[in-house]
Amino acid sequence: MKSSKKKFNYFDAFERQTEIAAKQARLLLEVVEGFSRAEDIEAYLPRAHALENEGDVVCHKIFDAILPDFVTPIDREDIIAITNSMDSLIDKIEEVIQRFYMYDIHFMHHDAEPFARMIVKSCDALCAAMADFRNCKKSKKFRQLIIQVNDIENEADAFYVKAVRKLHTIDRENPMRVVVWTSLFDMMEDCVDICESTADKMNSIMLKNG
Repeated sequence: MKSSKKKFNYFDAFERQTEIAAKQARLLLEVVEGFSRAEDIEAYLPRAHALENEGDVVCHKIFDAILPDFVTPIDREDIIAITNSMDSLIDKIEEVIQRFYMYDIHFMHHDAEPFARMIVKSCDALCAAMADFRNCKKSKKFRQLIIQVNDIENEADAFYVKAVRKLHTIDRENPMRVVVWTSLFDMMEDCVDICESTADKMNSIMLKNG
């Protein structure tokens, strides 16, 4: 007698992870755009943590499914790599929001908003690529969607270099500002880097299984 249990859909779970990451990125942008005082950011922390918990639930479901699953649509190590990468992205964006509060920033740096917008843009591009991931072997647009994520990372990387250089030149007489905002921009750059790293993993999986 065949089991009536529905087989776990890993691609649906991956898409859910990217959707949560995109929501977290939009919350970050909301924090940046609505900034007035650091203490006001405390109100956003439960929302950011709720999204992080939501991502953890998806992550746990994937790991619970993969353990007894006899046949998986892609290699187990690839499922684990994508899952962990997306979990790291959600966590990292939450960390940026937390650090704005923890560092008790006294102003929102003018480069923070365009940087946050690039994180949103990167997450949205990754969402589009992930939505096509299950069909990547036959898709005519998957490769271009991956390239789009890479292009956004290049754009963010160039922006990051300029932003940090301005801190260490224009603001060098204010060492605390330099230290705090260099750290924050480092973390924001990490968010975009994780998007690209995830996209590269997806592309490698396509090539391996093509």
